[in-house]
Amino acid sequence: MITFSFYSCDTDETQTVTTFDNLVFEENFEGDQLDMNIWDYEIGTGVDGWGNRELQYYTDRPENIKVEDGILTITARQESFQGSGYTSARILTKDKYSQKYGRIEARMKMPWGRGLWPAFWMLGENIDEVGWPQTGEIDIMEYRGQDPTIVHGSVHGPGYSAGEAVTKTYNLENDRFDTDFHVFGIEWGENYINYYVDDFLYNRITPEDVTGEWVFNKPFYMLINMAVGGTFVGSPTPQTVFPQTLEVDYIRIYEK
Repeated sequence: MITFSFYSCDTDETQTVTTFDNLVFEENFEGDQLDMNIWDYEIGTGVDGWGNRELQYYTDRPENIKVEDGILTITARQESFQGSGYTSARILTKDKYSQKYGRIEARMKMPWGRGLWPAFWMLGENIDEVGWPQTGEIDIMEYRGQDPTIVHGSVHGPGYSAGEAVTKTYNLENDRFDTDFHVFGIEWGENYINYYVDDFLYNRITPEDVTGEWVFNKPFYMLINMAVGGTFVGSPTPQTVFPQTLEVDYIRIYEK
């Protein structure tokens, strides 16, 4: 059973969060390869750099993604590959595992450097039928490599997508996200999504906060990736050191 306290982002008072006592998904990245019963790779450059003008080519090569000693490592490299100047990796649970509501968290360690864009996020499982942004997107954690103390939690939907997403940032005091592991997660229920870092609640989004239809009361699947470049972070500079790694210790999902 999990019970914890947080400081309310609205009142600055300590409060107790709902207890979650049912662990329904646990990925500890055991063994020496990705569990293909859960995950798939997305390969290539997508459309217009996955819709964000990203610069990398996603691969399934061990140079870009591996499982070792209980850690998933995604490595961004500066290299000429299939017409792109960078490589990295992107994995997802589409058609293999989806979740509706719960406490969803991952323990991760960030890279560092301008132009790096790792993310832990979710898309509606009906995306093939309705498209994006109608399907909805929950960004549990997004990070700009040039801002090592800041992460972002957002939702995208019809009428509030891309640059109009509903979002809030969290600034880590007296530490950096690239020097140690931290837990990034959401508590998600009917008509609300709470965002936290290391059990600190910093954002709450409800239907009253969005400017269009609320599309988050249905199952979503998970994605983890590290982009290079793109509209959110800009391009790497000569000062960006490669290779850079995103490390994932675990992913856990609890239900009430």
